[in-house]
Amino acid sequence: MKTLIIGLGNPILSDDGVGVKVAQTLARTFPEGATNFWSAEAFVAPSGQVVPHLTITEACVGGLRLMEMMVGYDRAILIDAIIHGDDPPGTLRRMTLADLDAISPTQHTASAHDTSLPTALAMGRRMGLALPAELTLFAVSVVNVIDFADTLTPAVAAAIPRVVAAVLAELSNQQPTFPN
Repeated sequence: MKTLIIGLGNPILSDDGVGVKVAQTLARTFPEGATNFWSAEAFVAPSGQVVPHLTITEACVGGLRLMEMMVGYDRAILIDAIIHGDDPPGTLRRMTLADLDAISPTQHTASAHDTSLPTALAMGRRMGLALPAELTLFAVSVVNVIDFADTLTPAVAAAIPRVVAAVLAELSNQQPTFPN
């Protein structure tokens, strides 16, 4: 099974960069780790299970471009910032594509020149593209996605170890548990 992990966000917009920071942290945990892109023929999860064909990368894209990045993978794990209701900063949510679609059912994301990820994936499938059958999003509640800063707010930075642990549990096909 080919697995793609993408840390999403803009690393110079404070908390919006949490997905990128998690991807970088994950990549550094492996012997051949790199800060921007890491790929291996196999990864041994903490449970001892071998996860073949693992790729870790980061991106500051959405919709169509994000869908294109997933072509050829069986499973995708995304990490991104979210502003969700009354969740305090640093709250971690595990979401599916259906959850994402329920939160943002509109056709467009931040740009009228792109579309939402659920819409892009549906379009890609209709075109016959080999897209992941499994998609999991780890969403971290954030507070500051406006100010230019390459650092996260303290509560969001403190969530990184929990997010990394949740992603590793997901890789092991274990149900991630994470206190907020």
